[in-house]
Amino acid sequence: MRRTESETGELAGRRAVVTGSSSGIGRAIALELAAAGADVLVTARRSRREAFRTSRAIEALGRAAPVVMADLATVAGCRDLIAAAWRAFGRVDIWVNNAGADILTGSGARLDYERKLDRLWRVDALASMRLSRAVGERMAKLGEGTIINMGWDGARGGLAGESGELFAAVKGAVMSFSTSLALSLAPRVRVNCLAPGWIRTAWGRRAPAAWRRRVLRGTPLGRWGNPEDVAKLARFLASPAAGFLTGQVIAVNGGAVRF
Repeated sequence: MRRTESETGELAGRRAVVTGSSSGIGRAIALELAAAGADVLVTARRSRREAFRTSRAIEALGRAAPVVMADLATVAGCRDLIAAAWRAFGRVDIWVNNAGADILTGSGARLDYERKLDRLWRVDALASMRLSRAVGERMAKLGEGTIINMGWDGARGGLAGESGELFAAVKGAVMSFSTSLALSLAPRVRVNCLAPGWIRTAWGRRAPAAWRRRVLRGTPLGRWGNPEDVAKLARFLASPAAGFLTGQVIAVNGGAVRF
């Protein structure tokens, strides 16, 4: 019987968790890891239907894809997700902290500055830190593992305006934390951070024409990024091929110079 790509891929037999994997970059990463052979636990806070849509797509690749709904803005939510992941898989080899608060579209865009900051800080920064440390300790006891966090390429170069201030502060914290945690967990566990640039997710698809032109002017490769561009790099970082990479913050931004 011919074996499928997901049964022979570089992540065959690995177990992964991707937070915020019901849509966008998280979904693309979950599918990419599954295509490489990993079983993937899918998480979401409210989008149960979309989470199960991701799960079914992973199962179509021949991989297991349990779904866990979790509110990562709370200490209990983070703790419960880790417990659920270990119950589902027995161990976790790859953990991707992708979940992030949406303050650019929908009801999040109408919040005032303080509430946007609070939401971003709790979900993007604190949850990434709590999950990374707790998961990293478990992985270290097992002798190996890899953690991937999510930063932002504008956190170092800056971007004027309310959203730029907020994301720079929060994602900058995640990026700096990741490089320090990599030192704490070496040599058993590798920790790296992706810093996406302009990726065509929900906000990018609705961005005003002036913003779309600005992105194209500022991106040497002349296009918006796609979630799959980020996912392919996450797959590489999770694989044995990246075995000598840790403590890195890698921009996925088409060559934009603001990083």
